[in-house]
Amino acid sequence: MNRRHFLSSCILPSLLYRLQAARGGPDIQFDAADRILTQAVQHHQVAGASFSIRHRGTTRIRHYGTARSGSPIYLLASITKPFSATGLMTLADANELKLTDPLSRFIPEFDGEGRETITIEDCLTHRSGLPDQLPENTELRRRHAPLAAFVEKAIRTPLQFWPRKQYGYSSMGILLLSEVARRITRQPFPAWLRERVFQPLGMPHSALGLDPLQLNQTMKCQVEQAAPESGAGAASARNWDWNSPYWRRLGAPWGGAHGSVEDVTRFLDEFLHPRAKLLRPDTMLRMTRNQNPPGMTPRGLGFALSPQLGPRQDRAVFGHTGSTGTLCWADRKTDTICVVLTTLPARAASPHPRDLASQALADALFPQGATP
Repeated sequence: MNRRHFLSSCILPSLLYRLQAARGGPDIQFDAADRILTQAVQHHQVAGASFSIRHRGTTRIRHYGTARSGSPIYLLASITKPFSATGLMTLADANELKLTDPLSRFIPEFDGEGRETITIEDCLTHRSGLPDQLPENTELRRRHAPLAAFVEKAIRTPLQFWPRKQYGYSSMGILLLSEVARRITRQPFPAWLRERVFQPLGMPHSALGLDPLQLNQTMKCQVEQAAPESGAGAASARNWDWNSPYWRRLGAPWGGAHGSVEDVTRFLDEFLHPRAKLLRPDTMLRMTRNQNPPGMTPRGLGFALSPQLGPRQDRAVFGHTGSTGTLCWADRKTDTICVVLTTLPARAASPHPRDLASQALADALFPQGATP
């Protein structure tokens, strides 16, 4: 049997049966996901993984495979986006910008063909018309271009649709928001995130790029079957793929953050229980609620919402996934946070062990027909 299908066909049904027979405690809910990830490692599908559940004040953390000691640090991929959005929103709370501001207010050269109508909010909710990746993406990475070169190309890249007419997931929108922040603060965006997000929350194992981390402190990705924009595992891409020193240090604000399950949990917990360490409580609430119009894919400000996360579409769940094989979500109604970080690319398995582990927890916590 193809090992990518082993978990869903053999393991998950029996685990869910046990959950349905004995629901209730966080240990039972944790055990289901724990066994799924243990099996994924034992069957050599996943090299390393880490899992954290925080449910009503009780936290359980486990590490698997090559993730054996301390607080393993993963390349988070698009979980970076909520981090970057939060850093930008600190400027909104300080009245340095408004969500309705056009990007051209801060990047005057970003104009023509409708670009001047694109707002801060459009980029945060993925309705700007900017592409996910640049047409020149491979060329830029192959020559180890600095982030400024990506910004220069993104400013002039053709729009895929007229702003606000539809939804289109866009990493380049997040890139240009980081450029807005850089021009306002006159600080490199990675340093801004460290100062305004990671340090206030006590996230010692997190960074946009590597500084102050070291490459040998981080988990290697299983780059075989990696995302096309990262080289898809080709030998010719080894000097610019997810594991390369170039990419790990670049600090791409759409996908270049590193972090541990403990740090990602701490970040989401601030949105569940605001302590005014980062943003005003009303700002944090707005970020985690749908800001797109009816009929358009729902998105928060930098956050994905339950239809993209999968646990249960009838719940107010917020979080994000990442193409390196990462996933995190939080649910206010049950005071639950789930973080699953793996080394297996998201596109390498369907269903992916991160999704199976997440779904096992969700099915235990949110049984069909249960009162929220």
